[in-house]
Amino acid sequence: MSAIEERLRSLNIILPAAAAPVANYVPCVISGSLLVVSGQLAFGDDGKLDPTHVGKIGGAVSVEAGRAAAQRCAINIFAQAKAALGDLDRIHRCVRLGGFINVAPGFSQVASVMNGASDFMVEVLGEAGRHARSTVGVAELPMDCAVEVEAMFEIAV
Repeated sequence: MSAIEERLRSLNIILPAAAAPVANYVPCVISGSLLVVSGQLAFGDDGKLDPTHVGKIGGAVSVEAGRAAAQRCAINIFAQAKAALGDLDRIHRCVRLGGFINVAPGFSQVASVMNGASDFMVEVLGEAGRHARSTVGVAELPMDCAVEVEAMFEIAV
C-alpha cells in the first residue's frame, strides 16, 4: 500500500471505486508528467449523492455541508488518480484544483466552501498538496450536486 493510501487510512478514509464518466469524456488524462482528473462530484462510497450535498449552497445546502461535499469530491479525485496511476505514490504534488460551487443568488463564500477540498489535499499530501486554484459560483451542476472539483497533479513518469 502506498504512503498516500496509508495517510488516507490514518484519516479513516478508504477510497471508493472510481466513478464512471456520465458523458463523452474520460475520467483522467496523462500527458507527460501531468495527470489531469476530470471534475468529480460528491458521490459517497455507495456511488450516490448524499442528500445534504444536493442543491444550492446558500439556499438549501449549508456552507458546512458544502465544505464536506468539496472534501468528498477530493476523495473521489484520489480514487480516479489511483485508477489511472495504480500507485498514488506516483503523485509528486497537486498543481491545481478547480472548484465549481452550485450557489443560490447572492452567495459569495465560494472560497470558504472550496477550502473543504484544498484543506483535504494539504492534509493528505502535506506541502506537496499546496496548489494553485480557481473557484467559481455557478447556476447549476450535474445531478444538482452542490460542488464539483477537478485536479491536476505532477506525477512520476
